[in-house]
Amino acid sequence: MYRAAVIGLGRMGSTFDDEMTQGGAIFTPYAHAPSYMASPLTTLVAGADPHDEQRAIFGERWGLGTDHLYADYREMLANEQIDIVSVCTTARLRAQIVQDLAEAGVKAIWAEKPLALTLADTDAMLAACRDYGVQMAVNCSRRWNPYFAETRRLVAAGELGDLLQITAYGQCNLSHNGSHLIDTVRYLAGGEVTWVFGEMESDAAAASDNDLMGNGYLAFDHGARAYLRALPTGVASWEFDVLGSKGRVRLVSDSEMMEWTQMVPGGRRNRGMAAQIPFPQPLNIPGTGITIVQDLVNAIETGQPPRCSGKDGLAALEVAMALRESHRGGGVKVTLPLADRSLCMLSAEIKGDEDPARIRRLRQA
Repeated sequence: MYRAAVIGLGRMGSTFDDEMTQGGAIFTPYAHAPSYMASPLTTLVAGADPHDEQRAIFGERWGLGTDHLYADYREMLANEQIDIVSVCTTARLRAQIVQDLAEAGVKAIWAEKPLALTLADTDAMLAACRDYGVQMAVNCSRRWNPYFAETRRLVAAGELGDLLQITAYGQCNLSHNGSHLIDTVRYLAGGEVTWVFGEMESDAAAASDNDLMGNGYLAFDHGARAYLRALPTGVASWEFDVLGSKGRVRLVSDSEMMEWTQMVPGGRRNRGMAAQIPFPQPLNIPGTGITIVQDLVNAIETGQPPRCSGKDGLAALEVAMALRESHRGGGVKVTLPLADRSLCMLSAEIKGDEDPARIRRLRQA
């Protein structure tokens, strides 16, 4: 079994699953600590967080004594033998932590998103993992969802014909939950974004480095196009429409409902007609976190990158920034990769991060 530890012992590190009331894109266990506890491949051995209250809750919940709970993650690295480390801190701190973990010789890192606040910091994280041979998975979790994975298989197998367009709806800030929206489109498309047009919520929002909502038009290297709507979406909440020359898949309400449409013989003038066919259903659906841990262990043992790698995390952040830069330039076409690596986007989740989100919620309750 691989020895696992968590840095950042709050909601995503420990208790996010308590908030889940239905399935869809997320199946529990999903948060990091419960996933390590449930996986037959790992054992949870330690945790680190500078907040006393966070450590106390984590230790009581997962049965770890105070001798395996640390205020400083560097002390944990010095005292514990750890193979896999989750980084569930605020994005403000992730870049340095990941670089320290790579240098310390861990085998793999499971990091929350967005990876960092600047492209330069994200570049440094990826370089450290590459230099020290460390695998890194980024928690853009729809890549491990069976319905999104099956849609990607249909695209890759050509069962939808030539991929024409992906349309995605999800009201969100482009860096924070926009990481999920952009990454899912990239995953379903199976290609790289080469240029974009972007429209942000306002000129004032685009002028600052704060996280923001917006819309985008993405061009992929294989010719397909994508539309993103991260402004208010009405009834189309976290919906993905994958259009091919011979078929179409819609993942509605974050995969709570799936529609697969193909052209069949018949119709007017015998030109064919669109008909819905049953969407393939998995035999069983393991917890999202268990699937991620399994993928990360496979990456350690085979050298193959996990389904959402550090490179994918960087790409999602870079697309978000490119969309904003397009608006800043008056709606101009922006090509990727971006030359200015100092560009910054302050993820919405860092607001008030001097106190952990879970502690703030507990105090308000």
